[in-house]
Amino acid sequence: LRQVASSEQQCSASPSSTSSFEMLDMESVPAPYQEVQPHWFFCRRADDSTSWLPFSIEDSEKLERAFDTGKGVVVAVDGERYDVHVKERKRYAVYWEQGPTEVRRCTWFYKGDKDTRFMPYPEDFSQSLEEAYMIAVTLDEWKRKLEFPTGETVILHNPKLIMQYQPIGLQDEWVSSPSEQTRPRTVKRGVDNISVEILDGEPEKVDHLVFMVHGIGPACDLRFRSIIQCVNDFRSASLSLLASHYKRAQQDGQVGRVEFLPVNWHSALHGDATGVDEDIQRITLPSISRLRHFTNDTLLDLFFYNSPTYCQTIVDTVASEINRLHSLFKQRHPEFNGAVSVVGHSLGSLILFDLLTNQRTGSEVPSGEPCRLNGDTLEQTLTRLGLQQYLDTLQAENLDLESLALCHDSDLKVLGIPLGPRKKILNYIKRKWLPAVRHGQKEQSVTSAVDYEYFDVGIGQVSIDYPQLAFHPQTFFAFGSPIGMFLTVRGLKRIDPNYTFPTCKSFYNIYHPYDPVAYRIEPMIISEVDLEPMLIPHHKGRKRMHLELKDSLTRMSMDLKNNVLGSLRTAWQSFSRLPVAALPPVDEREMSEEAESSVSTEEREQPEIKVGMLNGGRRIDYVLQEKPIESFNEYLFAIQSHLCYWESEDTALLLLKEIYDKLGVAFEQPQQ
Repeated sequence: LRQVASSEQQCSASPSSTSSFEMLDMESVPAPYQEVQPHWFFCRRADDSTSWLPFSIEDSEKLERAFDTGKGVVVAVDGERYDVHVKERKRYAVYWEQGPTEVRRCTWFYKGDKDTRFMPYPEDFSQSLEEAYMIAVTLDEWKRKLEFPTGETVILHNPKLIMQYQPIGLQDEWVSSPSEQTRPRTVKRGVDNISVEILDGEPEKVDHLVFMVHGIGPACDLRFRSIIQCVNDFRSASLSLLASHYKRAQQDGQVGRVEFLPVNWHSALHGDATGVDEDIQRITLPSISRLRHFTNDTLLDLFFYNSPTYCQTIVDTVASEINRLHSLFKQRHPEFNGAVSVVGHSLGSLILFDLLTNQRTGSEVPSGEPCRLNGDTLEQTLTRLGLQQYLDTLQAENLDLESLALCHDSDLKVLGIPLGPRKKILNYIKRKWLPAVRHGQKEQSVTSAVDYEYFDVGIGQVSIDYPQLAFHPQTFFAFGSPIGMFLTVRGLKRIDPNYTFPTCKSFYNIYHPYDPVAYRIEPMIISEVDLEPMLIPHHKGRKRMHLELKDSLTRMSMDLKNNVLGSLRTAWQSFSRLPVAALPPVDEREMSEEAESSVSTEEREQPEIKVGMLNGGRRIDYVLQEKPIESFNEYLFAIQSHLCYWESEDTALLLLKEIYDKLGVAFEQPQQ
């Protein structure tokens, strides 16, 4: 074994490793022993791999303090989204369903040739290594051999070179050469000696809460990751952008962080409660099973949303999950006094649009006794519907509005009322009367029926009862949204410019230019003006280079066509002129006089456009800039474009700017 170790040292250590051993052995004054500093890690298991990730410095220190108390303490970590039970070394999710993950107090690490990162040893193994290391340092006696019951052998050659060797009997018989069989693992002491990124920790103060609702299917991106993992990515991007684009405000204590929480409705629809998956499976053809499984798991959600039964399930699940998360968040953050916004991706944005359209403010649905809307009597109601000829029939049965609200279609049919009038009466009662009755009875789930009276045309949406959210959202952000298409297919010709959500005053429709599922909203409000969408600035400032080049060439060719380029100098000015709409605010002192006058002229030429009240008169449609590689083949990147929002820093920055603008916090473009 020692011979093998010697040969391996020559192969895997640095070229001067032999001489370095001798030099270390010759040192007469050994460094004093210092106890290793532990760092806490948690385990993440994927389908075929296990990885250990470090807690932030702040969380690790909290866990170490709790460990020192020796009690069964529970420590909130990761922005209080997880609880760690220190004694049992388990980490539990707070807001969503997820199996507990193992937690480890780590001091010693190993890495094989084919491993990409260091893995922590179990705590008892690490303790044995630390004791052997302490003796070696104290006595200054190296080349110590440590054998474990499992058969592994660790040799402490010197303070800088410690290796683990596998027992011969456990090695793979199919390896190609003896040297591969005995290739050792590198052993490192302390987290400072391994290459791993450890974050400082998240700011404690939460300025704003955002709920994110997913679209069709259980997976949210091309890597088939869940909504939880995708929201984790989006949250990480926002924390990074806060540190870079709101650095001064963070240092001054003006800015904490934005919390993003996932809203999962797919599992409720496809779980055992509805039994729909089992029913669909019985009628699914056996051929091309993988494609059919994909269809059943994803595309069917679109059909479910157009079914009264399952549309009700989806909407109820989304609203109840948002309200549950909101209540739980407030319990864990009693000091939180910020606003709340919602994000919907794909079908999730349509669910939120319908939900927000059917919210009612406190003044619209008074508490106490059920009120008759507009104070109408039964006679006035029938007159309003043009059905006064049926007044005698209903009064003969002693029916008033309240008892009429309890009637079914079959009851009215027995009274001899034809189908058309029956439908008119029931629809009016459902829209105008039942919501007030329900609110008066103070049901746990206050609901309201679909009411698009603000719109020019009534739409053929599924008739269901919409639950109420426990808060008034500040802003609704739609990612890759088919809202425009669904509204059009439902029969809506245009949206009244004065229309706004009853409880939410801001709305952004954000999309990638190649997203096949995304549709615009603004042309449904302003049809007479051909309005380009707002270009979302690149988070590093300006436009992406290839788009600037494309715009510059277009402007130059237009100037050539109009014969305005009299000299090389004016040609260059035309080429290098910056497009105003693509730029964030620029410090005028950094601009030359010519560029300044050029930009200010363009700005004066641009008329202020008011696009309805869905976003308070501001623009609604915002388009991301495609990457250079995406420009080569739009079709190739179409599906990816629909799933790009979770990792888009440009999208995250747009959300942060909207949130912090309302808080009066200035945005800073970092110097490149």
